[in-house]
Amino acid sequence: MSTAAERHPHLSVVPPVPTQPPAPLEGVVVEPSKAVEKVRPSWLQNRQAQLDAIRRHAWQHRLYLPWAARGYGRLAGRWYDRYHDDYPDMIDAARQALREAGANKQTDRQTELKALVKERRAEHLRHRLLYSGTTAAWAVAGGTGLTVGGVTGGLWADLVIAAGLWLYGACHGKPEPAIEPDASPLTIRSSASGFAPGLLAVPAQGGVIPQGVTIEQIPADSKPFPVRQANTPEELATCVLAALRKENIPVAEVFDISHQPWGWQCTVRVSEGTPEAIIKAAGGLETSFDLGTNRLRIQPLKERRACATLRLIEGDPFATAPAPPYRAPKSVSITERSRLGTSIGGDPLEISLAGVMGLIVAASGGGKTGILQSLGEVATACYDNLTIDLDPFGDGLEDLHDGVRLTARTTEQIEATLAFLLVLAKGRARLRRKLGMGNKWRPSAAHPAVTVFFDEFPKASELAQLLAFELLLVGRKECVEVELASQGGTTDYLGKNIAQMIALRMVGPCKRVDTNAVFGDGAAPEGWLPHRLDPATDTDPKDAGHVFAQGVPGLANQAVEYAIHHFDAAILSKLGAERLEAGLVELDQESIDGMAEVDLPEIPNFPELLSWPALLRLCGAQPPVGHAAAHPIVAEALAVMDEREVDRMRTETLAAALHLTVDELKAKMRAAGVPDPSGIGPTEGLQNPRGYKRETLASA
Repeated sequence: MSTAAERHPHLSVVPPVPTQPPAPLEGVVVEPSKAVEKVRPSWLQNRQAQLDAIRRHAWQHRLYLPWAARGYGRLAGRWYDRYHDDYPDMIDAARQALREAGANKQTDRQTELKALVKERRAEHLRHRLLYSGTTAAWAVAGGTGLTVGGVTGGLWADLVIAAGLWLYGACHGKPEPAIEPDASPLTIRSSASGFAPGLLAVPAQGGVIPQGVTIEQIPADSKPFPVRQANTPEELATCVLAALRKENIPVAEVFDISHQPWGWQCTVRVSEGTPEAIIKAAGGLETSFDLGTNRLRIQPLKERRACATLRLIEGDPFATAPAPPYRAPKSVSITERSRLGTSIGGDPLEISLAGVMGLIVAASGGGKTGILQSLGEVATACYDNLTIDLDPFGDGLEDLHDGVRLTARTTEQIEATLAFLLVLAKGRARLRRKLGMGNKWRPSAAHPAVTVFFDEFPKASELAQLLAFELLLVGRKECVEVELASQGGTTDYLGKNIAQMIALRMVGPCKRVDTNAVFGDGAAPEGWLPHRLDPATDTDPKDAGHVFAQGVPGLANQAVEYAIHHFDAAILSKLGAERLEAGLVELDQESIDGMAEVDLPEIPNFPELLSWPALLRLCGAQPPVGHAAAHPIVAEALAVMDEREVDRMRTETLAAALHLTVDELKAKMRAAGVPDPSGIGPTEGLQNPRGYKRETLASA
């Protein structure tokens, strides 16, 4: 048998040992020409060794015929995928939405979805006809050429065509290259899980295999097994690869394997298509891994289209997440990013609400109000933000009530507040250049932002919804931001198709139609799966407060699950009391004055525009700074002047507005330390009637 050096002389690093001819026997004459056999040139030996290696490799793989068969199988699969494109998934999604609309008795929505299903089926048919025609044209052209060549070219042409077809298929069926083993490979031990003994893999460093294990490195007969039986990253790789192969997913490798306190995490690369195939097979994979429902979390990676991170969850992935930080009153800025929660991968979720319009969607039990309260906790801790709480049905930010500047619950209060803010935003648009702010409002302690939390938005009046929609269009640049919350994201809930026009979108446990409405019809295949989260019950919080988020300032739009910080009611009440004691942020006078310089919006049934003090009084909020120490009669008189936007009033006019006689008004004013009426200058068409001026009342 030849040695390795003889078979591969060009690879040998040891020079060949010169062989000496045996000494001639005594009396025997050896002719010089026959004493030593002539040595062949080294280049001939190298070429011969290469040819031998090629023949052995070809014979080992049965002349590459299995490669060619696999190659044409892959080509057929690609043709089939392109023949159907994504239309079956889109039709299934529309039919699922139709079934849900039927279950909810949404007649108009059913009609719309039936038309959508019909339209997509027609598009699917047109696509298949066009693609089939194109394929047939190419097949006729190519088949005609090959047939003519084979018939007219004789035997040699037939052989060349056959060889070309064989080579083309073999090239497409070539297996993925295996990773070269390390210089000191790790021999993976046999286990009850079925891991192959003697398999070589890259050594684990700190429990992680960054280079990966390919599908070719595990035996063809490997079977998936429960993930709890995996004790090493190598065993986990075999478990995942075998399970994916069982589901007919074209997996290429598994890498970045790590063991977490809650289970296992790894990244998978597919050789064809996208990780959407893994998402579709999630239920079967959970069975193979022996995991609970929705305990396999799949996150496709935007930076690598063929890859997805898999999290095989056996415990609570958020159990070790840090507690919410303590934020002292007026300790942060609305422009700064503040921590709001933690991702399933352990990264902090940080957010800035300055100029950010938001939408929070979660079904009943999804933690929607808790998410709003966590956002409100950040907003009320800012020294440059004024917080407003609207809720036509529930209790909104009730636990934070003391730290909120204005709370509106009735239809009148909500409509009056939104009308005021809409005019405020219009006034700020004219004012910011005068203040040297440029093309957007720059929030500060002197000129604060205004953040409105509008819970149960679908239950508001039509006028309130219209005013909120108008504010969404113009409030961003003026730092009058609105954060809407709803149990659904479709037009049935929001009234308008506005979900995808809002920058910040957070969706918790919901229906599939809500995922599509907020993130788009193709969101689920990309890993946006809030509809797989479970809402809370009376005894189990489940996934309440967990969200998928898009449009978070400073973060990429990755399909990542986050857990928002949860605050107990007692803690929120304590924080609200602290912030009230420290003094609530007040609206700047420049913005209030700027409102007088703009026209009212041309909106049907636009509410009466109240002054800031009158709006606060309507909503039962504390009066503005400077009004707090006033005597009740003085405060009422000032409020009337604010409502009528005047700085003086005749005695008779003021008394009538307060439902008093002139004598009763004078007596109450004297008791409050206000001088008797005197000349107040021109008013109501009179030259100098007697009455009260604002400055006199304010100084009383």
